[in-house]
Amino acid sequence: MIDTIFTNCKQKTIGGTIMLNGIGLHSGARVSMKMMPAKEDNGIKFIRTDIKNKNEILAIWSNVSDTNLSTTISNQDSIKVSTIEHLMSALSGLHIDNLNIYIDAQEVPIMDGSSKPFVELIEKTGVKNQNKKRKVLKVIKDIEVVSENSSVRLIPNNQFSIDFEIDFPSTVVSKQSCQLQLINGNYKTDVASARTFGFEKDVENLRSSGLALGGSLENAVVVGEDKIINEEGLRFKDEFVRHKILDSIGDLYLAGSPIQAYFYGNKSGHSLNNQLLRKLFSDKSNFEYID
Repeated sequence: MIDTIFTNCKQKTIGGTIMLNGIGLHSGARVSMKMMPAKEDNGIKFIRTDIKNKNEILAIWSNVSDTNLSTTISNQDSIKVSTIEHLMSALSGLHIDNLNIYIDAQEVPIMDGSSKPFVELIEKTGVKNQNKKRKVLKVIKDIEVVSENSSVRLIPNNQFSIDFEIDFPSTVVSKQSCQLQLINGNYKTDVASARTFGFEKDVENLRSSGLALGGSLENAVVVGEDKIINEEGLRFKDEFVRHKILDSIGDLYLAGSPIQAYFYGNKSGHSLNNQLLRKLFSDKSNFEYID
């Protein structure tokens, strides 16, 4: 079965304005964000309302400027928005092509650490079909990036499927793998609610480096030496690898179009995801657009 992004090819935006508030995972700063419908072919754009001029940033692979523990995009004037991957993942999962996102700080709010709050807000407001056809990026050559014992790969396929493997030196996480075909809206049930995670032993070092300042048990799964610290436990038995899938879906949506391919990730993260897109777009013979 082929996903609806390849059979129902109208561009989409949201049905109305969405307002939300939260904190940045790494900055710990309070942030307000407003998502508004946008016209056809607008793409996903972030607009920093705390900056007056040259404050617009297109969410595209070539604007990725940092991939340390999150994905950051910047414009040519070095105006940034960071930790965009969970929101981008939700937009990909709900097939939102055009959106303007007004934000008064540098970091997207972390919410509960997953994409679920974004999905619920968008579904409450509604999704609106637009008049123009959706462009789909069809991968026609194998593309792979390898770094030490990590790798990512795009393989030609008739739908978007994703396969991910992780292996952490933790008895709680250890080895996990998950393979999904994103069809019939199963992003919402199988991916969206998987939360970001971190290790209790790393918290002090992260915070001394100015990272994870807004992290808490309310917005992340915290892994102790031999147990999950969060009282409610996990949402999925394999929530860790499902969150890596969530991240990858968000990073890959920075292609600027939905991708028709099989994606394989092995112990990889934001950096390799962006390197994969850069390699894909480095040669026009690697892909074609279909509608």
